[in-house]
Amino acid sequence: MSYIAPLKDMLFDIEHLARIDQVAQMPAFEDAGLETAQAVLEECAKFNEGVVAPLNVEGDRNPSSLKDGVVTTTPGFKDAFAQFASGGWQGLQHPTDFGGQGLPKTIGAACLEMLNSANLSFALCPLLSDGAIEALLTAGSDELKAVYLEKLVTGQWTGTMNLTEPQAGSDLSLVRSRAEPQPDGTYKVFGTKIFITYGEHDMAENIVHLVLARVAGAPEGVKGISLFVVPKFLVNKDGSLGARNDVHCVSIEHKLGIKASPTAVLQYGDNGGAIGYLVGEENRGLEYMFIMMNSARYSVGMQGIAVAERAYQHAVAYAKERVQSRPVDGSINASAPIIHHPDVKRMLMTMRAHTEGCRAMAIVAAAAYDAAHHHPDAAVRKQNQAFYEFMVPLVKGYSTEMSLDVTSLGVQVHGGMGFIEETGAAQYLRDAKILTIYEGTTAIQANDLVGRKTARDGGQVAKAIAAEVQKTESELAEQGSDDAKAVLKHLSAAREAFVKIVDFVAGQTKAAPNAVFAGSVPYLLAAGKLVAGWQLARSLLVAQQLAAKGQDAPFMKSKIATARFYAEHILNTVPATAQSIVEGADSVTALPVEAF
Repeated sequence: MSYIAPLKDMLFDIEHLARIDQVAQMPAFEDAGLETAQAVLEECAKFNEGVVAPLNVEGDRNPSSLKDGVVTTTPGFKDAFAQFASGGWQGLQHPTDFGGQGLPKTIGAACLEMLNSANLSFALCPLLSDGAIEALLTAGSDELKAVYLEKLVTGQWTGTMNLTEPQAGSDLSLVRSRAEPQPDGTYKVFGTKIFITYGEHDMAENIVHLVLARVAGAPEGVKGISLFVVPKFLVNKDGSLGARNDVHCVSIEHKLGIKASPTAVLQYGDNGGAIGYLVGEENRGLEYMFIMMNSARYSVGMQGIAVAERAYQHAVAYAKERVQSRPVDGSINASAPIIHHPDVKRMLMTMRAHTEGCRAMAIVAAAAYDAAHHHPDAAVRKQNQAFYEFMVPLVKGYSTEMSLDVTSLGVQVHGGMGFIEETGAAQYLRDAKILTIYEGTTAIQANDLVGRKTARDGGQVAKAIAAEVQKTESELAEQGSDDAKAVLKHLSAAREAFVKIVDFVAGQTKAAPNAVFAGSVPYLLAAGKLVAGWQLARSLLVAQQLAAKGQDAPFMKSKIATARFYAEHILNTVPATAQSIVEGADSVTALPVEAF
Protein backbone atom coordinates (compact mmCIF):
# COMPACT_ATOMS: atom_id res chain seq x y z
CA MET A 1 0.00 0.00 0.00
CA SER A 2 1.04 3.61 -0.45
CA TYR A 3 2.27 5.81 2.40
CA ILE A 4 0.29 8.88 3.44
CA ALA A 5 2.08 11.28 5.77
CA PRO A 6 0.09 11.96 8.99
CA LEU A 7 0.32 15.73 8.49
CA LYS A 8 -2.66 16.62 10.65
CA ASP A 9 -1.28 14.84 13.71
CA MET A 10 2.23 16.21 13.15
CA LEU A 11 0.98 19.78 12.83
CA PHE A 12 -1.22 19.34 15.92
CA ASP A 13 1.85 18.35 17.94
CA ILE A 14 3.99 21.11 16.46
CA GLU A 15 1.38 23.79 17.12
CA HIS A 16 -0.12 22.80 20.46
CA LEU A 17 2.49 20.67 22.27
CA ALA A 18 5.83 21.93 20.94
CA ARG A 19 4.42 25.48 20.69
CA ILE A 20 5.95 26.50 17.39
CA ASP A 21 4.77 30.05 18.08
CA GLN A 22 7.26 30.22 20.95
CA VAL A 23 10.03 28.62 18.87
CA ALA A 24 9.44 31.27 16.19
CA GLN A 25 10.18 34.01 18.74
CA MET A 26 13.76 32.82 19.15
CA PRO A 27 16.62 34.45 17.22
CA ALA A 28 17.17 32.80 13.80
CA PHE A 29 13.71 31.22 13.78
CA GLU A 30 11.56 34.32 13.28
CA ASP A 31 10.23 33.05 9.95
CA ALA A 32 9.68 29.49 11.16
CA GLY A 33 6.16 29.71 12.56
CA LEU A 34 3.16 27.48 11.93
CA GLU A 35 2.61 28.71 8.39
CA THR A 36 6.19 27.82 7.46
CA ALA A 37 5.91 24.47 9.23
CA GLN A 38 2.78 23.58 7.31
CA ALA A 39 4.27 24.59 3.96
CA VAL A 40 7.49 22.62 4.58
CA LEU A 41 5.67 19.52 5.84
CA GLU A 42 3.27 19.50 2.90
CA GLU A 43 6.14 19.72 0.41
CA CYS A 44 8.06 17.05 2.34
CA ALA A 45 5.03 14.76 2.26
CA LYS A 46 4.65 15.21 -1.48
CA PHE A 47 8.28 14.25 -2.10
CA ASN A 48 8.32 11.24 0.22
CA GLU A 49 4.93 9.88 -0.82
CA GLY A 50 5.70 10.24 -4.52
CA VAL A 51 9.43 9.59 -4.86
CA VAL A 52 10.88 7.73 -1.86
CA ALA A 53 8.04 5.50 -0.61
CA PRO A 54 7.57 3.62 -3.91
CA LEU A 55 11.17 2.39 -3.64
CA ASN A 56 10.68 0.75 -0.22
CA VAL A 57 9.57 -2.72 -1.33
CA GLU A 58 12.00 -2.69 -4.26
CA GLY A 59 14.85 -2.03 -1.86
CA ASP A 60 13.87 -5.03 0.25
CA ARG A 61 13.63 -7.33 -2.77
CA ASN A 62 16.56 -5.94 -4.74
CA PRO A 63 19.05 -4.65 -2.15
CA SER A 64 22.44 -3.00 -2.57
CA SER A 65 25.12 -5.22 -4.09
CA LEU A 66 28.92 -5.32 -4.08
CA LYS A 67 31.11 -6.23 -7.04
CA ASP A 68 34.85 -5.53 -7.39
CA GLY A 69 34.77 -3.10 -4.48
CA VAL A 70 31.92 -1.07 -5.96
CA VAL A 71 28.53 -0.89 -4.23
CA THR A 72 25.51 -0.39 -6.44
CA THR A 73 22.35 0.69 -4.63
CA THR A 74 18.79 -0.37 -5.39
CA PRO A 75 17.52 0.85 -8.80
CA GLY A 76 15.93 4.27 -8.28
CA PHE A 77 17.87 5.17 -5.13
CA LYS A 78 20.51 7.25 -6.91
CA ASP A 79 17.94 9.36 -8.74
CA ALA A 80 15.81 9.75 -5.60
CA PHE A 81 18.83 10.91 -3.61
CA ALA A 82 19.67 13.46 -6.32
CA GLN A 83 16.14 14.83 -5.96
CA PHE A 84 16.46 14.76 -2.17
CA ALA A 85 19.65 16.81 -2.33
CA SER A 86 18.43 19.27 -4.97
CA GLY A 87 15.28 19.87 -2.92
CA GLY A 88 17.41 21.06 0.00
CA TRP A 89 16.18 18.34 2.36
CA GLN A 90 19.65 17.37 3.63
CA GLY A 91 20.26 20.91 4.83
CA LEU A 92 16.84 21.49 6.36
CA GLN A 93 18.10 22.07 9.92
CA HIS A 94 21.67 23.04 9.15
CA PRO A 95 23.12 26.59 9.09
CA THR A 96 22.45 28.88 6.16
CA ASP A 97 26.17 29.80 6.25
CA PHE A 98 26.92 26.38 4.76
CA GLY A 99 24.01 26.13 2.35
CA GLY A 100 21.33 24.88 4.74
CA GLN A 101 17.87 26.24 5.45
CA GLY A 102 18.40 26.83 9.17
CA LEU A 103 14.96 25.59 10.21
CA PRO A 104 14.27 24.44 13.79
CA LYS A 105 14.48 20.81 14.84
CA THR A 106 10.78 21.09 15.74
CA ILE A 107 10.01 21.15 12.01
CA GLY A 108 12.89 18.92 11.00
CA ALA A 109 11.76 16.10 13.29
CA ALA A 110 8.48 15.70 11.42
CA CYS A 111 10.30 15.71 8.08
CA LEU A 112 12.71 13.10 9.43
CA GLU A 113 9.78 10.88 10.38
CA MET A 114 8.27 11.15 6.91
CA LEU A 115 11.52 10.23 5.17
CA ASN A 116 11.95 7.16 7.38
CA SER A 117 8.32 6.09 7.06
CA ALA A 118 8.70 6.30 3.31
CA ASN A 119 11.87 4.22 3.19
CA LEU A 120 13.97 3.35 6.22
CA SER A 121 16.91 2.04 4.19
CA PHE A 122 17.08 5.15 2.00
CA ALA A 123 16.79 7.51 4.97
CA LEU A 124 19.88 6.07 6.67
CA CYS A 125 22.23 7.79 4.21
CA PRO A 126 21.18 11.36 5.08
CA LEU A 127 20.86 10.39 8.76
CA LEU A 128 24.58 9.59 8.95
CA SER A 129 25.44 12.75 7.03
CA ASP A 130 23.52 14.78 9.63
CA GLY A 131 25.71 13.33 12.37
CA ALA A 132 28.92 14.10 10.47
CA ILE A 133 27.75 17.67 9.90
CA GLU A 134 27.00 18.15 13.60
CA ALA A 135 30.44 16.85 14.59
CA LEU A 136 32.26 19.13 12.15
CA LEU A 137 30.17 22.13 13.14
CA THR A 138 31.10 21.56 16.78
CA ALA A 139 34.70 20.38 16.65
CA GLY A 140 36.02 20.87 13.11
CA SER A 141 38.64 23.48 12.29
CA ASP A 142 37.74 26.39 10.00
CA GLU A 143 39.75 24.67 7.28
CA LEU A 144 37.81 21.39 7.59
CA LYS A 145 34.53 23.27 7.66
CA ALA A 146 35.47 25.18 4.51
CA VAL A 147 36.36 22.00 2.63
CA TYR A 148 33.59 19.65 3.74
CA LEU A 149 30.56 21.28 5.30
CA GLU A 150 28.81 22.88 2.36
CA LYS A 151 29.19 19.74 0.26
CA LEU A 152 27.74 17.66 3.09
CA VAL A 153 24.92 20.10 3.88
CA THR A 154 23.82 20.30 0.25
CA GLY A 155 23.96 16.52 -0.16
CA GLN A 156 26.64 16.66 -2.86
CA TRP A 157 28.74 14.47 -0.57
CA THR A 158 27.59 12.11 2.18
CA GLY A 159 29.05 11.28 5.59
CA THR A 160 29.61 8.18 7.71
CA MET A 161 30.46 7.33 11.31
CA ASN A 162 33.26 4.75 11.77
CA LEU A 163 33.33 3.55 15.37
CA THR A 164 33.44 -0.15 15.95
CA GLU A 165 35.83 -2.89 14.89
CA PRO A 166 35.60 -6.69 14.82
CA GLN A 167 37.03 -7.07 18.35
CA ALA A 168 35.37 -3.99 19.88
CA GLY A 169 31.59 -4.17 19.49
CA SER A 170 30.10 -1.42 21.66
CA ASP A 171 33.21 -1.26 23.85
CA LEU A 172 35.15 1.51 22.10
CA SER A 173 37.99 1.25 24.60
CA LEU A 174 39.07 -1.74 22.47
CA VAL A 175 39.44 0.28 19.25
CA ARG A 176 42.80 -0.57 17.64
CA SER A 177 42.79 1.41 14.37
CA ARG A 178 45.88 3.60 14.36
CA ALA A 179 46.81 7.00 12.98
CA GLU A 180 50.39 8.00 12.22
CA PRO A 181 51.17 11.74 12.13
CA GLN A 182 52.87 13.03 8.96
CA PRO A 183 55.19 16.03 8.51
CA ASP A 184 52.53 17.97 6.59
CA GLY A 185 50.06 17.80 9.49
CA THR A 186 47.98 14.99 8.06
CA TYR A 187 47.78 11.45 9.44
CA LYS A 188 47.94 8.02 7.85
CA VAL A 189 45.12 5.82 9.10
CA PHE A 190 45.23 2.02 9.27
CA GLY A 191 42.60 -0.46 10.44
CA THR A 192 39.31 -2.23 9.86
CA LYS A 193 35.89 -0.78 10.62
CA ILE A 194 32.67 -2.79 10.62
CA PHE A 195 28.94 -2.00 10.46
CA ILE A 196 29.52 1.22 8.49
CA THR A 197 26.16 2.39 7.16
CA TYR A 198 26.47 3.65 3.59
CA GLY A 199 30.25 3.19 3.90
CA GLU A 200 30.33 2.69 0.14
CA HIS A 201 27.63 3.56 -2.42
CA ASP A 202 26.96 5.19 -5.79
CA MET A 203 24.56 7.98 -4.74
CA ALA A 204 27.08 10.79 -4.18
CA GLU A 205 30.42 11.73 -5.69
CA ASN A 206 32.35 11.57 -2.43
CA ILE A 207 31.95 9.97 1.01
CA VAL A 208 33.36 11.69 4.10
CA HIS A 209 34.27 9.11 6.73
CA LEU A 210 34.64 10.22 10.35
CA VAL A 211 36.95 7.63 11.87
CA LEU A 212 38.02 6.81 15.42
CA ALA A 213 41.68 5.78 15.69
CA ARG A 214 44.64 5.93 18.10
CA VAL A 215 47.75 8.02 17.63
CA ALA A 216 50.99 6.36 18.72
CA GLY A 217 51.62 6.89 22.41
CA ALA A 218 48.00 7.67 23.20
CA PRO A 219 46.60 6.52 26.57
CA GLU A 220 44.86 3.15 26.70
CA GLY A 221 41.07 3.01 26.79
CA VAL A 222 38.61 5.60 25.58
CA LYS A 223 40.85 8.50 26.66
CA GLY A 224 43.31 7.70 23.88
CA ILE A 225 40.95 7.84 20.90
CA SER A 226 41.12 10.59 18.28
CA LEU A 227 38.71 11.50 15.47
CA PHE A 228 39.72 11.92 11.83
CA VAL A 229 38.12 12.97 8.57
CA VAL A 230 39.09 10.41 5.94
CA PRO A 231 37.45 11.15 2.57
CA LYS A 232 36.88 8.47 -0.06
CA PHE A 233 38.43 10.86 -2.58
CA LEU A 234 41.02 13.41 -1.54
CA VAL A 235 40.05 17.03 -2.12
CA ASN A 236 42.24 19.40 -4.12
CA LYS A 237 42.90 22.98 -2.99
CA ASP A 238 40.35 24.29 -5.48
CA GLY A 239 37.67 21.99 -4.02
CA SER A 240 37.70 19.50 -6.87
CA LEU A 241 38.11 15.80 -6.26
CA GLY A 242 41.57 14.30 -6.43
CA ALA A 243 43.00 10.82 -6.06
CA ARG A 244 41.19 7.89 -4.48
CA ASN A 245 42.15 7.57 -0.82
CA ASP A 246 43.40 4.31 0.66
CA VAL A 247 40.04 3.20 2.05
CA HIS A 248 38.09 0.41 0.42
CA CYS A 249 34.95 -1.63 0.98
CA VAL A 250 35.81 -5.31 1.34
CA SER A 251 32.29 -6.61 2.00
CA ILE A 252 28.72 -5.63 2.81
CA GLU A 253 26.51 -7.43 5.29
CA HIS A 254 23.52 -9.64 4.47
CA LYS A 255 20.93 -8.54 7.00
CA LEU A 256 17.55 -9.36 8.50
CA GLY A 257 16.15 -5.99 7.45
CA ILE A 258 17.06 -2.57 6.03
CA LYS A 259 18.49 -4.60 3.17
CA ALA A 260 18.80 -1.73 0.70
CA SER A 261 21.15 0.15 3.04
CA PRO A 262 24.72 -1.04 2.39
CA THR A 263 26.37 -1.90 5.71
CA ALA A 264 30.05 -2.01 4.86
CA VAL A 265 33.28 -3.43 6.20
CA LEU A 266 35.90 -0.78 5.40
CA GLN A 267 39.62 -1.41 5.22
CA TYR A 268 41.96 1.53 5.80
CA GLY A 269 45.63 1.63 4.82
CA ASP A 270 46.25 -1.54 2.83
CA ASN A 271 48.26 0.45 0.29
CA GLY A 272 50.40 2.73 2.42
CA GLY A 273 47.87 4.46 4.65
CA ALA A 274 44.63 6.41 4.22
CA ILE A 275 45.12 10.18 4.46
CA GLY A 276 43.21 11.57 7.44
CA TYR A 277 42.72 14.99 8.97
CA LEU A 278 42.46 15.42 12.74
CA VAL A 279 39.15 16.76 14.05
CA GLY A 280 39.75 19.00 17.06
CA GLU A 281 42.47 17.78 19.42
CA GLU A 282 44.14 14.41 19.77
CA ASN A 283 42.64 12.01 22.32
CA ARG A 284 39.26 13.81 22.38
CA GLY A 285 37.75 11.74 19.61
CA LEU A 286 35.13 9.96 21.68
CA GLU A 287 33.89 13.29 23.00
CA TYR A 288 33.43 14.54 19.43
CA MET A 289 31.95 11.27 18.24
CA PHE A 290 29.29 11.51 20.92
CA ILE A 291 28.05 14.63 19.17
CA MET A 292 27.33 12.40 16.19
CA MET A 293 25.99 9.66 18.45
CA ASN A 294 23.48 11.90 20.23
CA SER A 295 22.30 13.31 16.92
CA ALA A 296 21.93 9.80 15.56
CA ARG A 297 20.25 8.45 18.70
CA TYR A 298 17.43 10.96 18.45
CA SER A 299 17.11 10.19 14.75
CA VAL A 300 16.93 6.45 15.38
CA GLY A 301 14.10 7.09 17.82
CA MET A 302 12.32 8.93 15.00
CA GLN A 303 12.95 5.88 12.82
CA GLY A 304 11.06 3.77 15.36
CA ILE A 305 8.10 6.14 15.23
CA ALA A 306 8.31 6.22 11.44
CA VAL A 307 8.26 2.46 10.88
CA ALA A 308 5.49 2.11 13.48
CA GLU A 309 3.38 4.64 11.54
CA ARG A 310 3.98 2.77 8.28
CA ALA A 311 3.05 -0.57 9.87
CA TYR A 312 -0.09 0.98 11.39
CA GLN A 313 -1.25 2.38 8.06
CA HIS A 314 -0.60 -0.97 6.38
CA ALA A 315 -2.56 -2.85 9.05
CA VAL A 316 -5.53 -0.47 8.97
CA ALA A 317 -5.81 -0.77 5.18
CA TYR A 318 -5.76 -4.57 5.41
CA ALA A 319 -8.25 -4.68 8.29
CA LYS A 320 -10.73 -2.62 6.30
CA GLU A 321 -10.48 -4.95 3.30
CA ARG A 322 -10.09 -8.42 4.80
CA VAL A 323 -13.52 -10.04 5.26
CA GLN A 324 -13.72 -12.80 7.87
CA SER A 325 -16.37 -13.85 10.42
CA ARG A 326 -19.44 -12.06 11.73
CA PRO A 327 -19.04 -9.41 14.44
CA VAL A 328 -19.68 -10.84 17.91
CA ASP A 329 -22.37 -8.24 18.65
CA GLY A 330 -24.45 -9.23 15.62
CA SER A 331 -24.31 -5.74 14.17
CA ILE A 332 -23.63 -7.21 10.72
CA ASN A 333 -25.49 -10.39 9.74
CA ALA A 334 -22.69 -11.66 7.50
CA SER A 335 -18.94 -11.97 7.37
CA ALA A 336 -17.47 -8.50 7.76
CA PRO A 337 -14.14 -6.69 7.43
CA ILE A 338 -12.03 -7.70 10.40
CA ILE A 339 -11.78 -4.10 11.63
CA HIS A 340 -15.26 -4.66 13.12
CA HIS A 341 -13.87 -7.28 15.55
CA PRO A 342 -12.99 -5.94 19.04
CA ASP A 343 -9.61 -7.62 19.28
CA VAL A 344 -8.52 -6.23 15.91
CA LYS A 345 -9.58 -2.79 17.08
CA ARG A 346 -7.57 -3.35 20.26
CA MET A 347 -4.48 -4.14 18.22
CA LEU A 348 -4.97 -1.17 15.91
CA MET A 349 -5.60 1.17 18.84
CA THR A 350 -2.45 -0.10 20.53
CA MET A 351 -0.46 0.61 17.38
CA ARG A 352 -2.01 4.05 16.98
CA ALA A 353 -1.63 5.09 20.62
CA HIS A 354 2.00 3.99 20.83
CA THR A 355 2.89 5.82 17.63
CA GLU A 356 1.07 9.06 18.45
CA GLY A 357 2.42 9.09 22.00
CA CYS A 358 6.02 8.69 20.92
CA ARG A 359 5.60 11.22 18.10
CA ALA A 360 4.34 13.79 20.58
CA MET A 361 7.21 13.03 22.97
CA ALA A 362 9.81 13.36 20.21
CA ILE A 363 8.47 16.62 18.78
CA VAL A 364 8.31 18.16 22.25
CA ALA A 365 11.91 17.05 22.79
CA ALA A 366 12.85 18.70 19.49
CA ALA A 367 11.36 21.99 20.67
CA ALA A 368 13.45 21.70 23.85
CA TYR A 369 16.55 21.22 21.67
CA ASP A 370 15.71 24.41 19.77
CA ALA A 371 15.27 26.34 23.00
CA ALA A 372 18.47 24.89 24.45
CA HIS A 373 20.44 26.21 21.50
CA HIS A 374 18.64 29.42 20.55
CA HIS A 375 16.67 30.88 23.44
CA PRO A 376 18.05 34.29 24.48
CA ASP A 377 17.77 33.52 28.22
CA ALA A 378 20.68 31.44 29.54
CA ALA A 379 18.61 29.94 32.36
CA VAL A 380 15.96 28.79 29.88
CA ARG A 381 18.64 27.32 27.64
CA LYS A 382 20.10 25.36 30.56
CA GLN A 383 16.71 24.04 31.65
CA ASN A 384 15.80 22.90 28.14
CA GLN A 385 19.20 21.32 27.60
CA ALA A 386 18.73 19.20 30.73
CA PHE A 387 15.25 18.19 29.60
CA TYR A 388 16.42 17.32 26.07
CA GLU A 389 19.34 15.26 27.33
CA PHE A 390 16.97 13.30 29.56
CA MET A 391 14.68 12.76 26.57
CA VAL A 392 17.31 11.36 24.19
CA PRO A 393 17.50 7.85 25.74
CA LEU A 394 13.70 7.80 25.98
CA VAL A 395 13.15 8.83 22.38
CA LYS A 396 15.78 6.36 21.21
CA GLY A 397 15.15 3.50 23.62
CA TYR A 398 11.40 3.59 24.18
CA SER A 399 10.37 4.55 20.65
CA THR A 400 12.41 1.75 19.10
CA GLU A 401 11.23 -0.89 21.57
CA MET A 402 7.71 0.37 20.91
CA SER A 403 8.25 -0.09 17.18
CA LEU A 404 8.89 -3.81 17.68
CA ASP A 405 5.56 -4.18 19.45
CA VAL A 406 3.74 -2.16 16.80
CA THR A 407 5.27 -3.86 13.77
CA SER A 408 4.68 -7.27 15.35
CA LEU A 409 1.03 -6.36 15.88
CA GLY A 410 0.94 -5.27 12.25
CA VAL A 411 1.85 -8.82 11.23
CA GLN A 412 -0.71 -10.19 13.68
CA VAL A 413 -3.52 -8.08 12.21
CA HIS A 414 -2.76 -9.67 8.85
CA GLY A 415 -3.02 -13.14 10.36
CA GLY A 416 -1.39 -15.86 8.28
CA MET A 417 -0.97 -13.46 5.39
CA GLY A 418 1.27 -11.32 7.58
CA PHE A 419 3.79 -14.15 7.58
CA ILE A 420 3.91 -14.06 3.79
CA GLU A 421 6.45 -11.58 2.47
CA GLU A 422 4.30 -10.48 -0.46
CA THR A 423 1.86 -8.65 1.81
CA GLY A 424 4.66 -6.35 3.00
CA ALA A 425 3.81 -6.43 6.72
CA ALA A 426 6.84 -8.52 7.63
CA GLN A 427 9.32 -6.04 6.17
CA TYR A 428 8.43 -3.45 8.80
CA LEU A 429 9.07 -5.96 11.60
CA ARG A 430 12.39 -7.02 10.09
CA ASP A 431 13.47 -3.43 9.48
CA ALA A 432 12.48 -2.37 13.00
CA LYS A 433 14.63 -4.95 14.79
CA ILE A 434 17.89 -3.12 14.12
CA LEU A 435 16.58 0.05 15.74
CA THR A 436 16.89 -1.32 19.28
CA ILE A 437 20.50 -2.28 18.53
CA TYR A 438 22.44 0.29 16.53
CA GLU A 439 23.63 3.64 17.93
CA GLY A 440 23.64 1.93 21.32
CA THR A 441 21.38 -0.92 22.36
CA THR A 442 18.39 -0.30 24.61
CA ALA A 443 20.52 -1.42 27.56
CA ILE A 444 23.17 1.18 26.69
CA GLN A 445 20.46 3.87 26.52
CA ALA A 446 19.20 2.65 29.90
CA ASN A 447 22.71 2.76 31.39
CA ASP A 448 22.92 6.38 30.26
CA LEU A 449 19.52 7.15 31.77
CA VAL A 450 20.51 5.60 35.09
CA GLY A 451 24.07 6.87 35.39
CA ARG A 452 24.32 10.22 33.64
CA LYS A 453 20.71 11.34 33.69
CA THR A 454 19.40 10.18 37.09
CA ALA A 455 22.02 9.07 39.62
CA ARG A 456 24.48 11.86 38.79
CA ASP A 457 22.12 14.68 39.84
CA GLY A 458 20.21 12.73 42.47
CA GLY A 459 17.15 12.56 40.23
CA GLN A 460 16.64 16.33 40.08
CA VAL A 461 15.83 16.56 36.37
CA ALA A 462 13.61 13.48 36.54
CA LYS A 463 11.66 14.95 39.45
CA ALA A 464 11.38 18.30 37.69
CA ILE A 465 9.70 16.46 34.81
CA ALA A 466 7.41 14.71 37.28
CA ALA A 467 6.45 18.13 38.66
CA GLU A 468 5.46 19.27 35.17
CA VAL A 469 3.38 16.12 34.76
CA GLN A 470 1.63 16.98 38.01
CA LYS A 471 0.66 20.38 36.57
CA THR A 472 -1.06 18.59 33.70
CA GLU A 473 -2.86 16.42 36.26
CA SER A 474 -4.24 19.60 37.83
CA GLU A 475 -5.51 20.74 34.45
CA LEU A 476 -7.18 17.38 33.87
CA ALA A 477 -8.88 17.59 37.26
CA GLU A 478 -10.10 21.09 36.48
CA GLN A 479 -11.42 20.03 33.07
CA GLY A 480 -13.47 17.33 34.74
CA SER A 481 -14.83 15.34 31.79
CA ASP A 482 -15.09 11.56 32.02
CA ASP A 483 -12.20 11.22 29.57
CA ALA A 484 -10.06 13.66 31.54
CA LYS A 485 -10.82 11.84 34.80
CA ALA A 486 -9.87 8.49 33.28
CA VAL A 487 -6.56 9.83 31.98
CA LEU A 488 -5.90 11.64 35.28
CA LYS A 489 -6.29 8.43 37.25
CA HIS A 490 -3.61 6.57 35.32
CA LEU A 491 -1.30 9.52 34.71
CA SER A 492 -1.20 10.27 38.43
CA ALA A 493 -0.48 6.64 39.33
CA ALA A 494 2.23 6.40 36.67
CA ARG A 495 3.88 9.62 37.83
CA GLU A 496 3.93 8.44 41.45
CA ALA A 497 5.43 5.11 40.35
CA PHE A 498 8.03 6.93 38.27
CA VAL A 499 9.13 9.02 41.26
CA LYS A 500 9.41 5.82 43.29
CA ILE A 501 11.76 4.38 40.65
CA VAL A 502 13.80 7.59 40.51
CA ASP A 503 14.28 7.56 44.28
CA PHE A 504 15.43 3.95 44.11
CA VAL A 505 17.87 4.62 41.25
CA ALA A 506 19.27 7.83 42.78
CA GLY A 507 19.62 6.24 46.20
CA GLN A 508 20.98 2.81 45.29
CA THR A 509 23.16 3.12 42.16
CA LYS A 510 26.39 3.33 44.18
CA ALA A 511 25.35 1.09 47.06
CA ALA A 512 23.70 -1.68 45.03
CA PRO A 513 24.59 -1.24 41.34
CA ASN A 514 23.50 -4.73 40.28
CA ALA A 515 20.07 -4.17 41.79
CA VAL A 516 19.62 -0.86 39.98
CA PHE A 517 20.94 -1.95 36.61
CA ALA A 518 18.85 -5.12 36.72
CA GLY A 519 15.91 -2.77 36.28
CA SER A 520 17.55 -0.18 34.02
CA VAL A 521 15.68 -1.08 30.82
CA PRO A 522 12.32 -1.37 32.62
CA TYR A 523 13.06 2.07 34.10
CA LEU A 524 13.65 3.48 30.63
CA LEU A 525 10.42 1.94 29.31
CA ALA A 526 8.45 3.22 32.29
CA ALA A 527 9.87 6.71 31.84
CA GLY A 528 9.07 6.62 28.13
CA LYS A 529 5.51 5.51 28.78
CA LEU A 530 5.04 8.27 31.34
CA VAL A 531 6.33 11.05 29.09
CA ALA A 532 4.41 9.82 26.04
CA GLY A 533 1.28 9.46 28.15
CA TRP A 534 1.82 12.94 29.55
CA GLN A 535 1.99 14.41 26.06
CA LEU A 536 -1.20 12.58 25.05
CA ALA A 537 -2.87 13.94 28.18
CA ARG A 538 -1.89 17.42 27.04
CA SER A 539 -3.29 16.52 23.62
CA LEU A 540 -6.59 15.55 25.21
CA LEU A 541 -6.89 18.91 26.96
CA VAL A 542 -6.26 20.82 23.72
CA ALA A 543 -8.54 18.57 21.69
CA GLN A 544 -11.41 18.99 24.13
CA GLN A 545 -11.09 22.76 23.95
CA LEU A 546 -10.97 22.80 20.16
CA ALA A 547 -13.80 20.27 19.79
CA ALA A 548 -15.97 22.50 22.01
CA LYS A 549 -15.31 25.31 19.54
CA GLY A 550 -16.34 23.11 16.62
CA GLN A 551 -12.84 22.84 15.14
CA ASP A 552 -12.44 19.58 13.20
CA ALA A 553 -14.54 17.60 15.65
CA PRO A 554 -13.85 14.12 14.17
CA PHE A 555 -10.07 14.57 14.45
CA MET A 556 -10.32 16.01 17.96
CA LYS A 557 -12.52 13.15 19.11
CA SER A 558 -9.94 10.72 17.76
CA LYS A 559 -7.20 12.47 19.74
CA ILE A 560 -9.30 12.24 22.91
CA ALA A 561 -10.08 8.56 22.36
CA THR A 562 -6.44 7.73 21.64
CA ALA A 563 -5.25 9.52 24.78
CA ARG A 564 -7.74 7.65 26.92
CA PHE A 565 -6.82 4.32 25.35
CA TYR A 566 -3.13 4.99 26.01
CA ALA A 567 -3.87 5.77 29.65
CA GLU A 568 -6.05 2.70 30.23
CA HIS A 569 -4.03 0.14 28.28
CA ILE A 570 -0.38 1.32 28.25
CA LEU A 571 0.21 3.92 30.95
CA ASN A 572 -1.50 1.71 33.52
CA THR A 573 1.41 -0.76 33.36
CA VAL A 574 3.93 1.68 34.89
CA PRO A 575 3.07 0.96 38.57
CA ALA A 576 3.64 -2.76 38.05
CA THR A 577 6.97 -2.03 36.38
CA ALA A 578 8.00 0.12 39.33
CA GLN A 579 7.24 -2.73 41.69
CA SER A 580 9.38 -5.16 39.68
CA ILE A 581 12.29 -2.69 39.60
CA VAL A 582 12.27 -1.80 43.28
CA GLU A 583 11.40 -5.24 44.67
CA GLY A 584 12.45 -7.72 41.98
CA ALA A 585 16.18 -7.21 41.49
CA ASP A 586 17.21 -10.28 43.48
CA SER A 587 15.35 -12.66 41.18
CA VAL A 588 17.16 -11.19 38.14
CA THR A 589 20.57 -12.12 39.53
CA ALA A 590 19.62 -15.18 41.60
CA LEU A 591 20.94 -17.87 39.26
CA PRO A 592 24.69 -18.44 39.19
CA VAL A 593 26.29 -18.18 35.75
CA GLU A 594 26.83 -21.94 35.52
CA ALA A 595 23.09 -22.53 35.92
CA PHE A 596 22.29 -20.92 32.56
